[in-house]
Amino acid sequence: MSFRDLWRDRYLLYLDLALIAIIGVSSFVLRLELAQFFLDYIPTTLILVLLALVVKPLVYRRFGLYRRVWAYASIAEMRLIIIAVTIASVILAAILLALGMLGWFVRVPFTVYAIDWLLTIVAVGGIRFGLRLLTENQRRPRRASGGERNVLVVGAGDAGALVVRELQKNPQLNLMPVAFVDDDLTKQEHEVHGIPVAGTISDLAFVLRSQLIDEVIVAIPSAPGSLVRQVADVCRSADIPFRTMPGLYELIGGVVSVNRLREVDITDLLRRESVAVDRERVGASLGGKRVLITGAGGSIASELCRQVARWGPSELVLLGHGENSIFEILIELEETWPSLPIHALIADVRDIERLRQIFSTHHPDVVFHAAAHKHVKMMQMNVEEAITNNIQGTRNVVQVALDTNVDRLVMISTDKAVQPSSVMGATKRMAEMIVLDAANRSGRSFSVVRFGNVLGSRGSVVPLFKRQIAAGGPVTVTHPDIERFFMTIPEAVHLVLQASAMGQGREVFLLNMGQAVRIMDLAEDLIRLSGLEPGQDIEIVFSGLRPGDKLTETLWDEGADYEDTSHPDITRLVNEDSINGERLHQIVDELINLAREGDATAVTQMLDDLIPGAAIRSTPPPDLKTIV
Repeated sequence: MSFRDLWRDRYLLYLDLALIAIIGVSSFVLRLELAQFFLDYIPTTLILVLLALVVKPLVYRRFGLYRRVWAYASIAEMRLIIIAVTIASVILAAILLALGMLGWFVRVPFTVYAIDWLLTIVAVGGIRFGLRLLTENQRRPRRASGGERNVLVVGAGDAGALVVRELQKNPQLNLMPVAFVDDDLTKQEHEVHGIPVAGTISDLAFVLRSQLIDEVIVAIPSAPGSLVRQVADVCRSADIPFRTMPGLYELIGGVVSVNRLREVDITDLLRRESVAVDRERVGASLGGKRVLITGAGGSIASELCRQVARWGPSELVLLGHGENSIFEILIELEETWPSLPIHALIADVRDIERLRQIFSTHHPDVVFHAAAHKHVKMMQMNVEEAITNNIQGTRNVVQVALDTNVDRLVMISTDKAVQPSSVMGATKRMAEMIVLDAANRSGRSFSVVRFGNVLGSRGSVVPLFKRQIAAGGPVTVTHPDIERFFMTIPEAVHLVLQASAMGQGREVFLLNMGQAVRIMDLAEDLIRLSGLEPGQDIEIVFSGLRPGDKLTETLWDEGADYEDTSHPDITRLVNEDSINGERLHQIVDELINLAREGDATAVTQMLDDLIPGAAIRSTPPPDLKTIV
């Protein structure tokens, strides 16, 4: 510790020194009669004050009392003050007791030490918390020039308190918090940052009317879909807009701020319970590793890039065919993680020589293979592209990974690979077989992660429904009872990383997708969130099930065995029925040759014959205006 460090915050130090001297004298005066003090204790008092002027500032400095920003002092700082003052007082008392035993001066009564300790806590704490009071007074919320909107905050917990503080400190937002609602009965008739808790969430409709609310903010990041739906219905009935705090996966690596509030969309109504993550295991599998992600510009893969970057890889390679999407995720990652070495490479997974060059240059330790054509109906019309990209591309990536000693490879698959009724699903099932066969031959940690539909991804149900609603309808659904499994993109990627860290090789991991969701419910919810009424403002039209369409989907074949893993939301498939060895290579070669010859009929027939439960030939030409 240097003398310069000790004097860093000199004004606070000056105050402490003055108070130390005053308190030292006051402790004797309060304990003794004046005559006794002047006759017997003047030398002792001077020694105590001199020692205190040395000991106490040194101890305060050691405990950081001159490094803190006291404008933000809290209970933690009060605890620190008490500890620092107590230790300084004990050291001072020990020195004085030792000197007193040597007969250097009259022994100090123990009550003097107690008075000195108590007055010092009051003085040191008073100065520092006084600074916070002054700062708070300067920050007292001021109304903007006009046009303020009264805001009600749903949730009076930590997130709600943060939202209110942000709104109070930023009057330029023209959002004035006036009330909370919260289901915690212990918070009723109390205030948070001066804002009253006006009732429970079931009282929301009454509070909106009585408080003249202009906008509602849902500040419960872990809120279940039922609660968000309840708030959405009440606000819609009252014609009041509302927003919601980001969910858990959107907050990873970020800071809760009012600027991150966003308009409610369909993902809020489908929010799942928070998924736990084994941070130690995921961190060990990615931290300090060279990671390569294929198809890095896609919806799933770009989120993979974001989440992988947070675990501190030594290098991140973004490989993709679409230059615009790769450029966009590159710019985003460089802004967020400026010190992370990132390489953006444009390449087609069908070009094995280009892949060899990339892998040989960057030597990835971990590969996430997400490059694939995924649009079911587009691939039904472009069978040849589905074969060469999804099957040949996967074989190329896997072969190059084997040749360059990649330790871990994870392929992103889909529930449509189970008993496939589409070319896309069948090609993904064949791609799974390629990965599992490579794991079986090499003994490396090559595995597959299979999950259902992802909300918000390009080409998914939500963007199509939004376009149909914007056009005035109708919204097209094949059947009122058709159901699908759904996940949000961040949640799916979160579990992919968890599964990849668990993989030992040749596993098919299945993600817990929760309960299947009726597509009809999705359509109605999105119409209502757009401020319209289904059946009145926007019609929902049923096109009817076609041959090959499924009312429900499954993540594994009928009769397949599966087992739990150490993670409650990840299941492992046991003894996956697949083709392997030399026969698999012959089949892949034949499929690729048929695709190059443009014989789509022979390709679909071959896939139907090879994959258990496949029914591709029975699927009619697709109607791109309908969903599922």
